Amino acid sequence: MAGFFMHIRESQYLCSTGMIEVNPKIEERAVLVGIIRDNQTAEQVDEYLDELAFLAETAGAVTVKKFTQKLKHPDTRFFVGSGKLEEIRAYKEYADINTVIIDDEISPAQQRNLEAELKCKILDRTSLILDIFAMRAQTAQARTQVELAQLQYLLPRLKGLWTHLERQRGGIGMRGPGEKEIETDRRVINDKVARLKRELEILDKQEETRRKTRGELIRVALVGYTNVGKSTIMNLLSKSEVLAENKLFATLDTTVRKVVIDNIPFLLSDTVGFIRKLPHHLVESFKSTLDEAKESDIIVHVVDASHENFRDQINVVNETLSELGVTKQPRLIVFNKMDLYREKHFDKFLPDDIKQELSAEFEKNMRSWMNCNCVFMSAINKEHIDELRNTMVLMVQDMYHKRYPYKSNFYG
Repeated sequence: MAGFFMHIRESQYLCSTGMIEVNPKIEERAVLVGIIRDNQTAEQVDEYLDELAFLAETAGAVTVKKFTQKLKHPDTRFFVGSGKLEEIRAYKEYADINTVIIDDEISPAQQRNLEAELKCKILDRTSLILDIFAMRAQTAQARTQVELAQLQYLLPRLKGLWTHLERQRGGIGMRGPGEKEIETDRRVINDKVARLKRELEILDKQEETRRKTRGELIRVALVGYTNVGKSTIMNLLSKSEVLAENKLFATLDTTVRKVVIDNIPFLLSDTVGFIRKLPHHLVESFKSTLDEAKESDIIVHVVDASHENFRDQINVVNETLSELGVTKQPRLIVFNKMDLYREKHFDKFLPDDIKQELSAEFEKNMRSWMNCNCVFMSAINKEHIDELRNTMVLMVQDMYHKRYPYKSNFYG
């Protein structure tokens, strides 16, 4: 991005967006800030901040403290009230904090005001996710999508990048190069956005052609909230080496592998994980990547059963899939990390038969709630992996029989 943006001082750009580190050796010590709205509880917001802390850790920052404030709506100037702002400023100076991360997308004016008051880097949830996406993108398509999303995020924030020219205050004698340079930058960015969109159209057509050349094979897509174990399951089923880490958005590029189970071939794809509060323009930028799920024949929705709010995560995924138009495909729900679920919820001194009864009750309740095929497993321990394989084979076979009845004998 710096290549086309040479006429903006790099230090100003980095400070204002936080998308690229000026000195990666400097430890990022961060505090997190969230507000409790009328329709939320303190526990919910604390859980959101835990997720934000995980995002910060993935990006390379250390979370030192979390701040919350109960407000009906964010303060238009500083996001939080003046009292909470003073509390954050005092702690920032005491604990040597160099980054403040807001658990919402803030306006350019709020970002500038906070930077002026706190004298440190201000990030919001969107810029943090964009930074992680930029780290994770490997393919030309993913890198183009990330750059497009970054530019769309940067465009309304240009004004703050030119405050060093002292021409933005308005009034007599305050008109001049600053405004002209901003207009120049805006045109440069708009031209770049248009070019990236054209490049994405070409890449999308190439990807669409690749999908068509995959022949008659049934396509299965792994979807789910980020960090639920999709890549680990992908590696187990396809015997490949897809990156699997205990970090958010470990997989950003869609990976497709041919899998053969009991002589039944199909294509298995691992898609980017979903997350709550994913900015709309990010969803728009990554729709072409998520087309793999949209054009799949079967959806395998992976869930982290050990997560305290896995039901909310299921709803986030379902809402995102609905936005993408993924509603008609047969669905298999895979409750992964059952070993961690039992560790968290079962007393270790309980008799084994009681643990089995409790597990059976949980599985019964989930099957009733989801009203579709469910598998309960632990990918890391390979627990019930055969049940997953068998269930997927039956679903793939059924799809082959419906689509190609004249080849029923060939596909079992």
